[in-house]
Amino acid sequence: MIDTPHVDRLVQQHILEHEMRLKQVDTLLERARQLVPDAAGDAAKQLATAKAERDRLAGRVEEYKQLPAAQWSEAEFENKGPMIVWDTLAQQLEKLVERLEH
Repeated sequence: MIDTPHVDRLVQQHILEHEMRLKQVDTLLERARQLVPDAAGDAAKQLATAKAERDRLAGRVEEYKQLPAAQWSEAEFENKGPMIVWDTLAQQLEKLVERLEH
């Protein structure tokens, strides 16, 4: 377990990192939604998949918020897996938006 005095700060920092990525993804999703017509085939499927992944990850952020700081382990702070998923999702959306804008 991590030293108790630092846990609250680390938990808040961890949650803020996830929330920043959530905002970035939401911004990209909104841009893509504006560019994708209702029946846009492959782009619409990509957008739906990205939205589902965003919702799944946002649910994890809510779980993090509900978890008492005392229950966080060092492994949870060191696990960068969810951050990488956020970054990958943002990159996919950026490519989709760029493709749709050109």
